[in-house]
Amino acid sequence: MQIQSIQCFAGRNIHSHKPVIKITLDIGELYKSPTKDLGNFNGRLLALFPGLEKHYCSLGYEGGFVERLKEGTYIGHVTEHLIIELQNVLGYEVNYGKTRVIEEPSLYDIVFEYKNEKCAVECARSAVNIVSMLVHNEEIDIEGIIKNLRAIAVDTDMGPSTKAIYEEAQKRGIPVVRIGDGSILRLGYGKYSRTIQASLTDLPSCINVDIAGNKQLTKRLLTESKIPVPDGDTAYSFEGALQIAREIGFPVVIKPVDSNQGKGVTLNVKNEQEIEAAYNEARKYSRVVIVEKYVKGKDYRVLVIGNRVAAVSERRPPSILGDGVHTVEKLIEIENSSNLRGDDHEKPLTKIKLDAAALKVLRDQGIDKDYIPPLGERIYLRYNGNLSTGGTARECTGEIHPYNADIAVRAAKIIGLDIAGIDVTTEDISVPICVNDGAVIEINAAPGLRMHLFPSEGKAKNVAGDILDMMFPEASPHSIPIVSVTGTNGKTTTTRLIRHTLSCLGKKVGMTSTGGVYIGDECVLKGDNTGPASAAMVLSSREVEAAVLETARGGIVRKGLGYDLADVGVITNIAEDHLGIDGMNTLEELAFAKSLVIEAVKSDGYSVLNADDKFVRYFMERAKSEIILFSKKSDNPIVREHMQKGKKALYVDEDTIFIFNGKSSIALMNLNEIPITFGGIVECNIENSLAAASALYGLNLSVEAIRKGLATFRPDMESNPGRFNIMDMGGFKVMLDYSHNPAGYSEVMKFLEKIDTKRLVGIIGMPGDRNDSSIYKAGKICSKYFSKIYIKEDNDLRGREPGEVAGILYDAVISSGTKKENVEIIYSEVRALEKALLDAEPGDFIVMFYEDFERAVEVVERIGKQFAKNTVTAGPEILNVG
Repeated sequence: MQIQSIQCFAGRNIHSHKPVIKITLDIGELYKSPTKDLGNFNGRLLALFPGLEKHYCSLGYEGGFVERLKEGTYIGHVTEHLIIELQNVLGYEVNYGKTRVIEEPSLYDIVFEYKNEKCAVECARSAVNIVSMLVHNEEIDIEGIIKNLRAIAVDTDMGPSTKAIYEEAQKRGIPVVRIGDGSILRLGYGKYSRTIQASLTDLPSCINVDIAGNKQLTKRLLTESKIPVPDGDTAYSFEGALQIAREIGFPVVIKPVDSNQGKGVTLNVKNEQEIEAAYNEARKYSRVVIVEKYVKGKDYRVLVIGNRVAAVSERRPPSILGDGVHTVEKLIEIENSSNLRGDDHEKPLTKIKLDAAALKVLRDQGIDKDYIPPLGERIYLRYNGNLSTGGTARECTGEIHPYNADIAVRAAKIIGLDIAGIDVTTEDISVPICVNDGAVIEINAAPGLRMHLFPSEGKAKNVAGDILDMMFPEASPHSIPIVSVTGTNGKTTTTRLIRHTLSCLGKKVGMTSTGGVYIGDECVLKGDNTGPASAAMVLSSREVEAAVLETARGGIVRKGLGYDLADVGVITNIAEDHLGIDGMNTLEELAFAKSLVIEAVKSDGYSVLNADDKFVRYFMERAKSEIILFSKKSDNPIVREHMQKGKKALYVDEDTIFIFNGKSSIALMNLNEIPITFGGIVECNIENSLAAASALYGLNLSVEAIRKGLATFRPDMESNPGRFNIMDMGGFKVMLDYSHNPAGYSEVMKFLEKIDTKRLVGIIGMPGDRNDSSIYKAGKICSKYFSKIYIKEDNDLRGREPGEVAGILYDAVISSGTKKENVEIIYSEVRALEKALLDAEPGDFIVMFYEDFERAVEVVERIGKQFAKNTVTAGPEILNVG
């Protein structure tokens, strides 16, 4: 058994709308053996993983998987369930999985849900190894495997604060993405996006956070504002610490000037003999230490969020309760075995450590680790109640005195923190600290939320909700308008047209496209950028006020979507393209993949569909939102049926686009007023204009705004580079277009049929990743229209041998009747274009289906200068329509 590849889908994808991982697994010769024929395989498997007995499997009821085992299922299927069960054992609630053969007889794709990507990948690897060892009847160290997986989970899981905020954001429909493997989250999209690390938001400056980390500086600022803090000072030497302690009087506290989580802190230092050890402990974490008066009382954490106290906890030092039988050391071991306690922050409570600090506290009580406390005696292991050292918490928000709450809020403001953990020591938080000699001990810039989320006593507080209420107040937006455009042809033009119209309204639009990633008018990344990484780049920019995302097949199939839900999803059409790649072998499979775009639309959003496309009814069934149909025909029966139900649609009637708003039709504009339709003769751009107008209408733009956008978007190299760009060379014309499949070629030919020209010349090629049939069809189409044909090849052969694509095209045009003397093969795109231009005859119309647009433009401009004629970007006015 061997894993051949692993793909992680963090967002919505063609397998599931949940995060999933897909592994491709070769089970080798095991394809011959169902589980019932593998000796005691089933028995050993279930003995090791009894949780498998609850798995439903495809039978749809608990125990279904066990039935399949007994009947005899195959190893790929078993591996899927074991991956899921390993995650369940680690505490992850996942249940979705599927397995299918992708290449007979032994190659499987296994897809499974996950919560922690890195841990899930390791679960997959472990599952494959376990199954293999079971098959070969080898001994398996399950405890060791689970222990290793738990360690990975602890290292890579979100901490409790981060996880609480992440899950609360998901509940509220706020887009949330974990950045990296740490505790940084990005919330929201575009100009409304915010970033938070654990409980530290993006608002406080570095200076504010540094001040909070410097305990002495914090004390100074609080003292200036008359907030009670303990007396004390900083020491740079043992002698200095000793002198300060003598001056303020024992007992004292000695701690680093800039540590956290109670590290290096020694409380209740009672005499000079204890100072040296406490000083040395603090110096492990900081060159400078603080010596301050020990304030007696209970340890409270006051959580300030915004301008109010959100929660208060009484933190209690870690302790154990005597049973009259076990030693202190054994009682700690028993307590640490609780399911509530784990390493670091993995569980509500942290394991108690029997370290030097704990041994000192025991000595102060006159006992050691071997002491057997009588029944009911409580033994403390720390002086402080930090949860990170094993402490517990009692929820007591309702007890805080208004004076103390005001002190806490003022303290946070003084330091400049929107979220702060104010540590207060006082005998009773319900009494003003000025009355009972309490004090503010510290201020934490990134306070842990665990004590409030999982108190040992009292009800949990939804402090994650309080944080999101502050970051995104009620009725305030957390996302920008998002339009996602997919389909076979017209995606780029439709995307550009939507972006152009939104820009006309003064919005800074982020766009992904085959031409690059744009933030406003700036191209921040050139090239074909239509995948999820490019979408994430746009949506993470705080400059962006609206996003228009060209969403191509490759990104959808290989990585899923780069966003959660769009306001409008558009499918322009489905035609033959990219078949035979990434498991997409039929138009139906292609349609299934692209339907993800309309499934991932907000419930109050719109799915825009081409009613003239043969897959429209399929898409209508898959759409999760309201639908806007568009059609070039006013009598399209699907559109008519849709309109009769009071649904929205756009259609063309007598060369005018109409918008049906659910009740009546409104004239939008005449096709002659839309430059990219070339007076209404470029049918594909009529479709693209309808698709864009439908999407804009779905965004609630006014008719006037849509009309202005369509009327000012021109077929030139500034507005729509590489799409029907026509340049006048004086005696002849050249058009550059990116058509790269038979459907695209056909649309260009429909246009060429309607123009008056002496001779049509084609410079043709096809990307190498198209199948032979598609390449051949394109050649046949070209043979019908072009009098002279130059066949070239792309620089990127995409897995083909040199000359292979050109050979298929040559065979197609020759077999379709083109004379050999009218066909030339020039492999270089640049040289083919140069030859066609230099050989051009007066009245020629040359069409170049390019790979590299910028190089093609450079050639046209250079040769144009040789003809002593400036290159002119032309619109409809240069054409004589036949």
